[in-house]
Amino acid sequence: MAALTSSSLHDALPLIARGKVRDLYKVDDQKILFVATDRISAFDIVLSNGIPDKGRILTLLTKHWFNVLTAAIPDLQTHFITMDLPPEIIDGAELKGRSMQVRQLKVFPVEAIVRGFLTGSAWSQYKEHGTVHGFSIPAGLRESEQLPEPLFTPSTKAPPGEHDVNINYSEFEALVGNKQHAARIRELSLQLYRAAQIYAAERGIIIADTKFEFGLDKKTDEVVLIDEVLTPDSSRFWDKSDYQVGRAQQSLDKQYLRDYLAQEGLKNKEGVEIPKHVVENTRLQYKKAYERLVGKKWE
Repeated sequence: MAALTSSSLHDALPLIARGKVRDLYKVDDQKILFVATDRISAFDIVLSNGIPDKGRILTLLTKHWFNVLTAAIPDLQTHFITMDLPPEIIDGAELKGRSMQVRQLKVFPVEAIVRGFLTGSAWSQYKEHGTVHGFSIPAGLRESEQLPEPLFTPSTKAPPGEHDVNINYSEFEALVGNKQHAARIRELSLQLYRAAQIYAAERGIIIADTKFEFGLDKKTDEVVLIDEVLTPDSSRFWDKSDYQVGRAQQSLDKQYLRDYLAQEGLKNKEGVEIPKHVVENTRLQYKKAYERLVGKKWE
């Protein structure tokens, strides 16, 4: 099974950009085609080889979450239109299941991160300073412990090859460019996290943290949920049955890959090709997350 690390529409539609994972094509003045490849990044660097099926897992899981979240939050708007391919694409077999047509919107240049548990950079900061991204946190918490309340901790949205930077709320407002839009992004992010956490917990998964992205519908002035949502690429998923405070957790996401790179001294290095067993184990974690959250076997 080969990974699709780059898409080609054979000039059927103009290419807008290639991101870390997605290739974007212009359908018309109102619509964009998102194609999720099997590329994978870690520590903001795209690795040389991909993870088979990853793009389809991300796309189908995102579509599932759009359904779950719009039911839970009735006024939520998303950019999703359809998973049907545009008629200009004649032979789209390799694109099916990994592509969606979405509304073309103004994208806010921020990542809306919500943290519910003390892990990753939040745990590192807490150990050193007793705070998490400027928030005062009670003393005496242990690694992987649930925070008293979910925290909104935004960052910049860096281009491929560069690193995202954590920012405070004032800096976040400035990047968004409108205080009302910034407040809505924060409000929605926390609502989305809480709704997703309840849904996932019922299926044996803890969402330790996640990131959302948003755009603006200029016609209606509405903030719209965009891009991938609550996937193993954008979230930390923990197995609820194995959860134990005071240690790192077994993850159903790409933490396994990050750990491998760090242990092998490959963190932040360009041109890394991951070995077959790491590819297979990473794919397995993504597959498990999909099956738990969607409730059906991956085929």
